Formats: sequence, C-alpha cells, structure tokens
Amino acid sequence: MSGEFGLAEPDDVPGDEWEELDVSDTDADKIARRQDREFDEFRQRVKDADQLKVEGSVFDEATLAAVYKLVQDGHIDAFGGPISTGKEAHVFEALAPEAEVAVKIYRINATDFSQMREYLEGDPRFDGIGSDKKAVVLAWTRKEFANLSRARKAGVRVPETIAVERNVLVMELVGQADDRARRLAEVTVENPQTAYEVVREYMRRLYSAGLIHGDLSEYNLIIHEGELYVIDLGQAVTVHHPNARSFLERDCRNVASFFSRQGLPVDPDDLIDFVTTPDPDPSSDLSESPPADPPDPAESSDRSDV
Repeated sequence: MSGEFGLAEPDDVPGDEWEELDVSDTDADKIARRQDREFDEFRQRVKDADQLKVEGSVFDEATLAAVYKLVQDGHIDAFGGPISTGKEAHVFEALAPEAEVAVKIYRINATDFSQMREYLEGDPRFDGIGSDKKAVVLAWTRKEFANLSRARKAGVRVPETIAVERNVLVMELVGQADDRARRLAEVTVENPQTAYEVVREYMRRLYSAGLIHGDLSEYNLIIHEGELYVIDLGQAVTVHHPNARSFLERDCRNVASFFSRQGLPVDPDDLIDFVTTPDPDPSSDLSESPPADPPDPAESSDRSDV
C-alpha cells in the first residue's frame, strides 16, 4: 500500500480491449450437454447447499457447468453465499487455492436488455448478436473481463481479473464477505479533496486507455484499507462508441455532484477538460507518457472514514 488513496501504478502495455468477443459454445456448454456423473454430483451439491437454495434462478444447467469448469481448472475450491444481488448479476463469495475470490454470475434469463441497449448499440463487438440473450450476456461478461484488465494495466485500481467462463466472471474479492469494502456513498468523507483528485485521475487514466466507465458515481467507487477502487465496468465503452461523449459527460456530472455535496467547488465542465487532456490512444505504451500524479494524499484518517 502506498498510503491512503495512493494511486495504482500502470503497467507497460494496456490490454487489448478491441479484441473480438467470442460467444461460441465453451467447454461449460459441452459439460452441460454431456451430463456425466461427476457433473451431476457437483450440480446436486450446489443445489442442496443452504446458502444457495434461494439462488436457484441463477444456477441454470449451463451456469452450473461453467462453475464446475472453473472448479476443474483450479480457480475455485469451494462456493460460498451471496455478497450482493442485482437484476442482471449476482456476486458470490468463493474460496480459491490462495485466497477468497468474488464470483459474478450474469443471469441470462433475467437480464434487462433495455438498460443494456444504450451501451450495446454502436459497439462493433456486438454486431450480429442481435437479440440473442445468451450471446449478449456472454459477450457482456467477456467485455467486463476485458475492461477490468485494461483498466488495471492503465493504472486504475480495480478488482484483479482471474478467469471467465461463459456468463461467470472470477475476480479478486476486495475486502471479505463479512467485512466488505464500502461504497463511497456509505462513508463519511473527511478528506474529499484527496478522494476527488484520485477519482479524477483514474477517470483520466481510463480515458487515456480508450475507456469511459459509463455509469460512474459514488455507488461504484469502493474503499478498502484506505484505497479507492473502481468497480462495475461491464457497461464501460470505448472512446469510439457513438455515445461515448454523453456517457463521459454523465460520469463527470455524477462525480462533480457528489463531491460538491462534500463541500468542494467541482465544476463538471472543468472535470471533463481534465479527463480529456491527454489524447486517447489505445495503442500507446502508457509507460512512455504516464499521467501526472495528483498532490500528495492528505494525512491518513481512521479507516472507517475517508
């Protein structure tokens, strides 16, 4: 840790966010079709688990097969209960060989495509997918994996990606299930200037790496051990998306509104100017021209406050 609200360090090369999103059948689909004895026993154990019985709608056959494949590949040892639930996805705690992890499962049958539409339309990676729910959700899951990987390489503190299989994403668990990281909206911000400088720097690093969060607010910025993390990048779009500018403007309005309520004179237009100062160049080597660090963080306060 580099101290309260210390910035993450960028890697040398950003991730390849422009790769084609493969939504063809995976090994998990083949496992679900094969229905062998080992998979059948695994499926029954999951369905019998007390902490998962209420989540039956999440674990369809193919999703169970995806989790089974992740277990076979050594990414998950044991499945825990839910950490958070939403309309499109549920997040569960799981035990991996070396640490606890978060397992995000997108619900194919319950996904609200009307809310996804503004992010999907105009994105060339979704051309040809149409209204096929399975294909859209599989592409969306891989898109979040790619966005998180790219953001982390750009020096944005996000949960580290571990694996993706079908509609299941495995990533670093920030905090613990019984001591979860808290959203910025849930804490008392004692040093808002420092927090704002880190948030705007992360927005600029995202933009420099060719990404715009698209739904940034105090509800998807979390705090753990004095560090700020950006989460929920499934909807993040490239700077080439036809709605990129309007998404960026909305992100800046949300961030400016929150920190203005904390007593800072934040103007959304000034924030946009700051974020877009470097030209977005997805092919550039970030180590050649890293964004400037903000002023030194303020003196650390108690962990329960920021």
